[in-house]
Amino acid sequence: MMRTALIGAVAFAALVACTTVPPSQGLVDQYVDDARRIAGEDLKFLMPVCNPQPAVRAAPSAAMDESLAKLINQPPPEPGQAFDNLYYVGATWVSAWVLKTSEGLILIDALNNTQEATHLIEGGMRRLGLDPAQIRYVLVTHGHGDHYGGAQMIADRYRARIVASEIDWKMMETGLEFDSKMWDRPPRRDIAVRDGETLTLGDTTVRFMITPGHTLGTISPVFDVRDGGRVHKAMIWGGTSFNFGRDMGRLDGYIAQTERMRELAAQWGIDVPLSNHPGFDGTVAKLKARATAAPGANPFVSGQPVVDRAMRVLNTCARAQKTRFLLTAQAGSGPLYVTATDDLGPIAAHPDDDDHVLAGLLALAAPQEAKPTAFPFSMLVSALK
Repeated sequence: MMRTALIGAVAFAALVACTTVPPSQGLVDQYVDDARRIAGEDLKFLMPVCNPQPAVRAAPSAAMDESLAKLINQPPPEPGQAFDNLYYVGATWVSAWVLKTSEGLILIDALNNTQEATHLIEGGMRRLGLDPAQIRYVLVTHGHGDHYGGAQMIADRYRARIVASEIDWKMMETGLEFDSKMWDRPPRRDIAVRDGETLTLGDTTVRFMITPGHTLGTISPVFDVRDGGRVHKAMIWGGTSFNFGRDMGRLDGYIAQTERMRELAAQWGIDVPLSNHPGFDGTVAKLKARATAAPGANPFVSGQPVVDRAMRVLNTCARAQKTRFLLTAQAGSGPLYVTATDDLGPIAAHPDDDDHVLAGLLALAAPQEAKPTAFPFSMLVSALK
């Protein structure tokens, strides 16, 4: 039943995509204006997602390595505690979160490489009174090196298990979308999770929501956080920027997932929106504010309406970017559809894949003519120049 419903939903989304308002610069401007209005002041850190993105994805190069080095070498923020059971041990531009349970720790993302993970994750945990030897699982939200770079070191050193989605394990094994000398090699395949599955460690359960878009197997984990006697529900949006070039299927998938998670956030009462890049959720400023906040006034608790608005901002920015690409294709500057850099093969080759894998493959089933080659951090790098 779930598979039938998913196929129907994808087919309906494709039909809707074919019957939208004709693309125009006025429509792009309207989407951006709508996103800015929805974001207001408190979510304005999401607005860079509305910036125009390149149509091609960068191949490994010295320039890409240099740009990544600038990002990695920024002075890191102080590690900090967001909730009684959630801690930040990440960098200035990419996050690493530690979720504390009654039976050990879950590390969510592992930065770019062993050196960074040793300094920031291990060092930050010790400064916060956490023992890295208690890490039981490393969750990789998606298969890009700034999130998996230190995962294998952590797993080897502390006998932790590594968790990723099935489709991103395949991508990490068969053909990376991005690569750089600044990143350690992808971790060895371990635990593959499917959409909606859960991991329970002691008193804590993490639900793995697969949200294709940023990658085809991006995980947006949902879990409870505690602040004094209050329990809140958090979601880390697992992939934010449109890093995949002019791939209309990926944009359609991203739009669909923001709509889906908006509905589930309302149903589940998610009131803590987080990111795996601190610039997209104001992590550093919120950590500083929490240190001086009055009891019960946690700046990370934004409220369910804010979560709803965040999903709407991302949805609207994705529609703006899709319209830009439609305009450039209409002007004859290149093919409309492109393929993702994966080796998954045709849909028929994967009859046993779960629904989120099927959704990712169906999103790429439109006519395609060329292969994308877009730098994943272009809007972040520009701020450093």
